[in-house]
Amino acid sequence: MYSAIARQRSLLAPLVYLAVITAAEIVVVFSRPLLGIIFHVVVLTALLVHGSVRFREPGARLLLGLTLAPLTRILSLAMPLQTFPQVTWFPLIYGPLLAGTIIAAVTLRLPFKEIGFRWGKVPFQMLIILSGPFLGLVEYLILAPDGLVLPPFTLQRAWLPAFIIIATTGFVEELIFRGVLRKLSEDTLGSWGWLYVSLLFAVLHLGFLAIADVLFVFAVAVYFAWAAKKSGSLLGVSLAHGLANTFLYVVIPGLLTI
Repeated sequence: MYSAIARQRSLLAPLVYLAVITAAEIVVVFSRPLLGIIFHVVVLTALLVHGSVRFREPGARLLLGLTLAPLTRILSLAMPLQTFPQVTWFPLIYGPLLAGTIIAAVTLRLPFKEIGFRWGKVPFQMLIILSGPFLGLVEYLILAPDGLVLPPFTLQRAWLPAFIIIATTGFVEELIFRGVLRKLSEDTLGSWGWLYVSLLFAVLHLGFLAIADVLFVFAVAVYFAWAAKKSGSLLGVSLAHGLANTFLYVVIPGLLTI
């Protein structure tokens, strides 16, 4: 009887926290960012306490892993980034986030091979990598953001921002969502784990204020989840993700200024 109740809790709790994280993002976007930060801090604390108290129950490890979602938003919203050049925002946010992700993986005893640290199917991953620029073009048509490289656009000006974006948004986000959270969600939710993580990833893009972009990001998250599962590695999706953001924020805006 106890095991059945614990199993139900393990399935229900992640759905509740997904709804709460969504509510926190709505507060950030449509109310006040400060209230949203406080909301995310409360969610982070609740996940830590809930996962720790019920550590021996099914699903507790996923709750502890989910702390990376509110942590992502707290770091991006609370740091005084406006005083720094925009291209430096990425390492300032993703450096601590990478450290937190590694600590979570080690604490939860996740084998690094099981979260994607392997070569996998290299020829297949090359095809995934080649899809990155196309994904960046599609998202640019949706958002049309300002570029990170001031004109005139040159290779000398573009290579460092491109490298930073690939190393941060590409590798770190894929390590979190298609690595750590994908593994933990599959252990708890079974074959529906990829859908759960894809929804979470899309929710965290509400700040762009574009429904079309949220739907697009969800589709890309599903695609990356499938690719990571099929290849058994984060290599292809990390580079594809990084190239997509490089084309979104560096290459396409830069070329349009020439």
